[in-house]
Amino acid sequence: MRIDTRALELFVAVATCLSFRQLEERLGQRLFERDTQRVALTPAGKALLPRAQKILALLDGAVAAVQALDNGIAAPLRLGLTTSVEAGTFRGLTAALPPAAPHADTSPRLVAALRAGRLDAAIVALPTRTFDLAVEPLGAQPLLAALPAAHPLARRRRIALADLADAPLYWFERARQPAFFDHCHAVFARHGFTPRLLREPQDHHVLLAGIAAGHGIALLPASFAALRLRGVVYRPLREGAELALHLGLAWAGTPHPATDGLRRAAKAHLGGPAQMQVKSPLSSSAISPT
Repeated sequence: MRIDTRALELFVAVATCLSFRQLEERLGQRLFERDTQRVALTPAGKALLPRAQKILALLDGAVAAVQALDNGIAAPLRLGLTTSVEAGTFRGLTAALPPAAPHADTSPRLVAALRAGRLDAAIVALPTRTFDLAVEPLGAQPLLAALPAAHPLARRRRIALADLADAPLYWFERARQPAFFDHCHAVFARHGFTPRLLREPQDHHVLLAGIAAGHGIALLPASFAALRLRGVVYRPLREGAELALHLGLAWAGTPHPATDGLRRAAKAHLGGPAQMQVKSPLSSSAISPT
């Protein structure tokens, strides 16, 4: 079998294992459980690992920033964007920033990447547990109802949660966005709304196809009205503002030099309530979500 670089990295890690014993002595804690079968992290090791990774990432970032400044080139902003809203929401924002490849992910994962030093800033969905991050609130998107075009409720200009009580509801798993999940279910409880839940596909085009086929309905942030599919209509929800998903700009530690520009651009493009135009099947007029 050929020896690859990964095998060599593992060899070096094992060969330098003795240095960890010195670290354990300084900390007064065992970091590894070792026996003849395996090496595993102790609780102290598990607690130290993410903090060590964050420190090393920050050091790497500091070196890269200094080297970039020495070369007269600003280090690129590592930006994360939440997948909780329609991707087109950020088109104007990213166009106003220096060329970069934003990292799209769920908000909890973006928070983890910020805390570990893998990102400089991120637009996250709120509510989200942000720990020690600095967070600046931006705009909000009310939830609206996405319905099959043939559904009787599609003929109404505005609907309420109570109207949807008998309709199967596509809904996201709590692990994807725990704080927002809990927020929405608290609102559901206040209104006595107990729908039959269907597992929501992560691909929004697959979700819309399921709605068009009549398998269920969905409650989505207003920006998703930009995704048009034959057989799907969007209607304002009476409780939409109460269920609203908010956006926030989050960062950790010392802000990246480009953060001020990002804040200005974010406020300009995301700083107000989401606006959408939803075509009514009864007329050509637009329906506002608010």
